[in-house]
Amino acid sequence: MTEPSTPDSPKPVAAQPRNPLHGVTLQSMLEALVAHYEWVGLCERIQVRCFCLDPSINSSLKFLRKTPWAREKVEGLYLFMLREQRRNR
Repeated sequence: MTEPSTPDSPKPVAAQPRNPLHGVTLQSMLEALVAHYEWVGLCERIQVRCFCLDPSINSSLKFLRKTPWAREKVEGLYLFMLREQRRNR
């Protein structure tokens, strides 16, 4: 005899107090980078077409969600920007 199936309860998300990317969406990362570097500066630092030719948040998000290596570069630049901002305070 099998037991009645019960829905699995969602596992609690572990707190990550030292992870600066925890809870930050890709969209908010990209918006912060564009506000800090503008599209031209972003294109100079990460040379991908979605930043250089007719850039927009939506087209960049579509590309970054499909391309892990580009997303890693964006995350790295975001972390660099945060460190740079902390140093300048």
